[in-house]
Amino acid sequence: MKEAATALGGGLTNRVSFLTDIATIARRAVRSVVREPEFVGPALIIPVFFFVVNVGALEPFVESGAAAPAGSGSIDYRAFQLPVAIIFAVTGISRASVLVIDIQSGYLDRMLVTPIRRSTLLFGLMVADIVMALGLSLFVVGMGLAFGVWFETGIAGLAVFLLLAVAWSLAFTGFPYTVALRTGNPAAVNSAFLIFFPFAFLTPAFLPRELMSGWMRAIAAWNPVTYLLEGMRAILSEGWDGLAILKGAAAIVGLAVVTFTMAFRSLGRRVATG
Repeated sequence: MKEAATALGGGLTNRVSFLTDIATIARRAVRSVVREPEFVGPALIIPVFFFVVNVGALEPFVESGAAAPAGSGSIDYRAFQLPVAIIFAVTGISRASVLVIDIQSGYLDRMLVTPIRRSTLLFGLMVADIVMALGLSLFVVGMGLAFGVWFETGIAGLAVFLLLAVAWSLAFTGFPYTVALRTGNPAAVNSAFLIFFPFAFLTPAFLPRELMSGWMRAIAAWNPVTYLLEGMRAILSEGWDGLAILKGAAAIVGLAVVTFTMAFRSLGRRVATG
């Protein structure tokens, strides 16, 4: 009985210590965000630019019914484009640049000689990523509301919409962290976002998938971003389409499994080799 109580107490202490390590790393990472507003600026300008340009150029054509799938009625093109804007805002947002600086300055090596748990070095940074992604998502949603977009699913739908956006952002962060840990090169980390562009444009970003044809439609069917966009659009315009939302969530989980595996293996390699 005494041994069981001791084991239980030890497990609780380990969990508290694990969370304390994450909080320590996260506080430093969040403070670095506050000190670097120039890092957040482009993440706001790009989605606003694409949203305004796409809506201004294509809204009259799409909402005229010429681009609507047969029997689907007209499309609220502003609601159709809002998920595209929010995905552009939150994809690639990470503290990987801070991690590169820590590698180059030797700070990471000093952290590795402390008793801190190695996995918390990434988990703590990811907490800051969540804070940034949520802030950017709220900004883009606010822009959408200002343009007259509303959620058919109400406040609950808004919460799920934000959850999907933040979860996608977090899932993608594994890739820039992998690049940072493998290369220690700031230029390589800054270019990591470029891998997203093919995924972003080979999707029904501008028109519904029903209107795509040939190789473009085939690629879109295999693109996880397609299902994320369609799940978020369902929340906005169609109501609680459980299958579409589930497919969007599955795309996020699939990406997270791949990128987190890469990132934590890279961390293990960095710890082992120094």
